[in-house]
Amino acid sequence: MQIWKQLALSLVILLVGLAAWVRFVPSAGPMLVSVGVPGSVVALVAPSAASGDKGQGQGRDGQSGTQRAAAGNQTPLVVTEAAGTALVNDRLNAIGNGEAILSVTVTPLSTGNLTEVLVKSGERIEQGQVIAKLDSDEQVLAVAQAKVLLDAARDKVERNRRLGNAVSIATLREAEFAEQAAELALKTAELDLTRRDIVAPSKGIVGIITVNPGDYVTTSTPIAVVDDRSQILVDFWVPERFANNIKVGQEVSAVAVAQVTRQLTGAIHAIDNRIDQASRTLRVRARLANPDDSLRAGMSFSVNVRFPGDSYPTVNPLAVQWSADGSYVWRVVDSKAERVPVTIIQRNSDKVLVDAKLEKGDMVATEGVQRLRDGGAVKVANATAGTAEQKVSSAQPVAMIAEAAR
Repeated sequence: MQIWKQLALSLVILLVGLAAWVRFVPSAGPMLVSVGVPGSVVALVAPSAASGDKGQGQGRDGQSGTQRAAAGNQTPLVVTEAAGTALVNDRLNAIGNGEAILSVTVTPLSTGNLTEVLVKSGERIEQGQVIAKLDSDEQVLAVAQAKVLLDAARDKVERNRRLGNAVSIATLREAEFAEQAAELALKTAELDLTRRDIVAPSKGIVGIITVNPGDYVTTSTPIAVVDDRSQILVDFWVPERFANNIKVGQEVSAVAVAQVTRQLTGAIHAIDNRIDQASRTLRVRARLANPDDSLRAGMSFSVNVRFPGDSYPTVNPLAVQWSADGSYVWRVVDSKAERVPVTIIQRNSDKVLVDAKLEKGDMVATEGVQRLRDGGAVKVANATAGTAEQKVSSAQPVAMIAEAAR
């Protein structure tokens, strides 16, 4: 093939490729116009590519380069939300176990065979009441014998005193010592006899009696458990951060798990003197009144204690931003952005408690925060929307009058 034919063919292929590029690439037309190619020539291939302007081609969004540059210099648009306040560490909820204010396990003071049980399970008894007896025949005889010896010693002392100087002082003193020894022996025998009665050391309700008449019991054998349920003590454990806030006498409220409809009130009765190292909790004991005897030892209680608490500002979770210096939020004051450092105290699903120089009602940016700078001007979107709503609502009566006129 001759050389001129090869050049002509190459030129045709080049023109076809250039025309396709200008036709299907939107930015090709403005580029050719910018390098000096007449717009009329470009328009022959792709009219839309050269119809923009003389060096200010439009993008796909319909905005010219000048319009896009102007848009980049617009004031940032943000959405704000007022900061609030919330309390933390203002209440404590815990589960505790109830115990009688006084619970005593009654045991005998001496060993022997049980001859009689004088009370029943569930019976209310008084302090000093006899609840059971041991066999006491031997002790009764010992008391009788001690009385006889005491009578004999007293007679001897009386005879020596009536004789006067006929007996020596030593003989009289010896008789008096014998009388005193007999008195002590009688008291010992009577004490042994008294200890054959098993008495209640305190008032209360008798629990289940685990022994029967005829059983041989010792000083370590439990006869019955007596509970004074006039008041109930509830032991519960609190986190160590409350250790300095909880005080003896502080009011508490409680609900028995078995009686959820009944609200109980009481007070802190005692506080332990140390923190448990394993659980990092402090043992606390509350006291609840039980005048109707509806509460039992061993019941579980939900205890609630109120404290003054600590107040912190709250912000929307979207408002919290992060940088190398830590967390911060943007506060909007007089249409200007102000960067406020914050320390997060507690995160909730709908708000974040922070330690910051924020007051209740301060407007904090929640959206559009990417373009903000400290001290820069901003435009509040939700404030504009509120104004527009007011205009629309105020125009409604005018429209209704016009409609009525028609």
